[in-house]
Amino acid sequence: MRIQKAAVIGHPIGHTLSPFIHQRLSSLSGVPMEYCVLDVPDLPAALPALRGLDCFNITIPHKSAILPYLDFIDPAAKEFGSVNTVQVKEGKLYGFTTDGAGCRKALENSGASFGGELLLLGNGGAARAIAFEAAQSVENFHITIAHRPGSREKAQALGQELAAFARRRGDRDFWICIETYEELELDKSKRYDLLINCTSVGMYPKAGESPVPQSVVARCATVFDAVYNPARTRLLQMAEAAGAKAIGGMEMLVYQAVRAHEIWFGTRFDPAALTALCRDAERELIRRFSEEAGA
Repeated sequence: MRIQKAAVIGHPIGHTLSPFIHQRLSSLSGVPMEYCVLDVPDLPAALPALRGLDCFNITIPHKSAILPYLDFIDPAAKEFGSVNTVQVKEGKLYGFTTDGAGCRKALENSGASFGGELLLLGNGGAARAIAFEAAQSVENFHITIAHRPGSREKAQALGQELAAFARRRGDRDFWICIETYEELELDKSKRYDLLINCTSVGMYPKAGESPVPQSVVARCATVFDAVYNPARTRLLQMAEAAGAKAIGGMEMLVYQAVRAHEIWFGTRFDPAALTALCRDAERELIRRFSEEAGA
């Protein structure tokens, strides 16, 4: 098989483990791959080069912005309004989403699930994919979507789309709430089975920040942070201090990449090898930033 040309695109995209993970998956599957990092500030201008690849992944801020430029969108990705995985066939772009599946797998591996009261922080591409994954995984799902003042319309639109999805599915007992972060803090009686952070707050280099205060975290049984750098974010430290189950974003990153390889090449992987990859990816993250700190 010829060498597959692949990449991850985003902006900014200076620190990413995607090449490490995808090259390891390439070695495990036997599919040769060259995987590079492309900083893409102007998505339309980059399209000719992207059409020359075999496949690529998408991160912030292009997961929704890519939709109008795709020649085909997987029904789930279209429903979710987010694409993070693209296959290129004869110059045409085929879009898929693997974020939701990656999050679900990471939760399952830690003995958690989307069931119960869900608190979602953020309303971007990853948040959309995870929200819809939760909606289709749980009967009578309950979700609170927290938003910053400037993104109220975006959060409300997501809520309306989730409600429409639930009605089409015949869900009679779904519950969707849209709140500001301030309202979230004021409603001290509300408890959550699962908090999912899909914002970039707490990501390197602003690793000391948390999207919500301890008073909110203390009302959550499980906290999942999609941020994987650092591996132990301030939000996860607060969750551990409150006695909650704390789950980092590395496994989501690995398993959404696994799903991408399944789409691109039809490959399947040994579960033990994937568990080892998750551990090695965390070690690689620590190694890189130890070197940077010592530079």
